[in-house]
Amino acid sequence: MAKPADNKDNNPNKKPALELSPNTMILLNNIVVIVVVVVALIAAVLFLNTSMKKEIAKVAPESEQSQDEEDEEKQEGIMLDLGDFVLNLADVTSRRYLKVGVALEVSKTEEEVLASEAAPSSGGHGGHGEAAPVDINAKIANDMQRYKPAMRDAIISVLSNKTSDELSTNVGKEIAKEEILENINAIFEGQREVMRVSFGQFIIQ
Repeated sequence: MAKPADNKDNNPNKKPALELSPNTMILLNNIVVIVVVVVALIAAVLFLNTSMKKEIAKVAPESEQSQDEEDEEKQEGIMLDLGDFVLNLADVTSRRYLKVGVALEVSKTEEEVLASEAAPSSGGHGGHGEAAPVDINAKIANDMQRYKPAMRDAIISVLSNKTSDELSTNVGKEIAKEEILENINAIFEGQREVMRVSFGQFIIQ
């Protein structure tokens, strides 16, 4: 009786075992090492780039801040206290009134800025033949007295048209300041500029 044929090695679908030569193994190892090194270099570059951006961000705001401080010094004006205002508000349902202190920072003219810078050197040693140094800020405040009635009227016009609800929020206060600034700048007709409006005590009853 014939033995069945041994077809273990005759399977056409069986894949031969993959055998790699030593040279191929070395090549694959080198490729893996190169890939790892390249990935590490990319990660290092990204890390350094991020670190540099953070350092620049730390330094840049300081530079911008110092520049802003210099600009503020150049644009420094004079503060004018317009006193307290007591006025009725525009509430319909109930009678409400506001008590508020208002001050303005007003710009100086170019001539006044130059005079302010020269004032310290013009004092001398108090000789009899020398004129007393002029207090520029006091002179400006004195000159601004002629505008005071018009400025107070502009402030009253703005605030008396506001309701207590509008002035009870920070946004409402800022809007009122902007309107006061614009109205008083119109009074100066470009000769000066209101740089800032400040509220002191602010009581609504």
